[in-house]
Amino acid sequence: MTPQNQPAYAVPKLTDFSAPALDKAAKDLLAALENESTKVKNEGDLKTFRDRWMARKDGILTHVNHLWLKAAPKDAKRDVGQRVNQLKAEVEQKIESALQQSQNAGPQSRGDAERIDISLPALRRPIGAEHPVIKTMNEIVGVFRNLGYSVEEGPVIESDYYNFESLNFPPNHPARDTQDTLFIANQESKPQRERLLLRTHTSPVQIRTMEKMKPPLRIVIPGKVHRNDPPDASHSPMFHQVEGLAVDTNITFGDLKGTLDHAMKMLFGSSVKTSFRPSFFPFTEPSAEMMVSCFICGGSGKRVVGTKEEPCRPCKQSGWIEILGCGMVDPNVFGFVKENGYDPKKISGFAFGMGADRIALLKYGVDDIQLFFQGDVRFLEQFG
Repeated sequence: MTPQNQPAYAVPKLTDFSAPALDKAAKDLLAALENESTKVKNEGDLKTFRDRWMARKDGILTHVNHLWLKAAPKDAKRDVGQRVNQLKAEVEQKIESALQQSQNAGPQSRGDAERIDISLPALRRPIGAEHPVIKTMNEIVGVFRNLGYSVEEGPVIESDYYNFESLNFPPNHPARDTQDTLFIANQESKPQRERLLLRTHTSPVQIRTMEKMKPPLRIVIPGKVHRNDPPDASHSPMFHQVEGLAVDTNITFGDLKGTLDHAMKMLFGSSVKTSFRPSFFPFTEPSAEMMVSCFICGGSGKRVVGTKEEPCRPCKQSGWIEILGCGMVDPNVFGFVKENGYDPKKISGFAFGMGADRIALLKYGVDDIQLFFQGDVRFLEQFG
């Protein structure tokens, strides 16, 4: 009788539980296991092979457990149990080996039913979307790119010199105190100008850029900044800024107003109006805060919700929203880069800076800045 014509293996019922009898029964079982494993050619064969040997109700291992282990006399159960466990491990290993061979087999070896159909549509991966803050920053940067500004970036960990001293901050300015600024630990032994900190604004990039580029200069600076603020609905120890700097001969405050008025109309709509109110910043003189007419209530201070008229919260019923700080670059700032062509007697410039997070809050009607940083996909996917 040829091997192909041999009847399928069946677990014999043992009456002799001596070591030689157990050895012969185990040898016959493993021979049948090896013979049947060689016939596994595809996933269908693998499923049949696995079910025949490991099915809970009628698998060969189940029969071994009933006909050998449970039927063994008390004094032989320990030896039979060890052999049954060994056989179980052999079966599992053989099935795992057959599984790997089936997975590694090429499509042509698996039969026509399992060939890959290249006409089927591919799996579509979900496409992500820009974070609302990043999206807002890109919109702001895009407006100034269209005006001829280039984009510059710089390190988040800065020295006191670039973050404060070269921007005309006096030594006793409150911003240089640890209550307002996050300093890197163990900096006390260094001179003050060399102490490291997490930058409080992106203005240091203005100095760094003027050190390596001669005027004329027009740059916009997006980036992440840090301040020692406790987190709440309107404050965060980490937030984002977009600053700008323009330096050339004969630049005036009128150029600043015209540039920012155009930028705000591009961001919020052509109907918005701008207003400049005097302010103070160490690195600009004169300085101003720029307001835009409320693009939510149209400057009326009231908004219609459903059929009711309610006070406009974003502008606090004033009809105006503070957007950014700006001003003409203080000549003292140019003094730090005078050797690179920034002689305050020959050139002038203006600078401005705005919080991208605050503008995103206003544009998208979000009332808590913390929602931007908590990573809740349910919230963020609204802006996709």
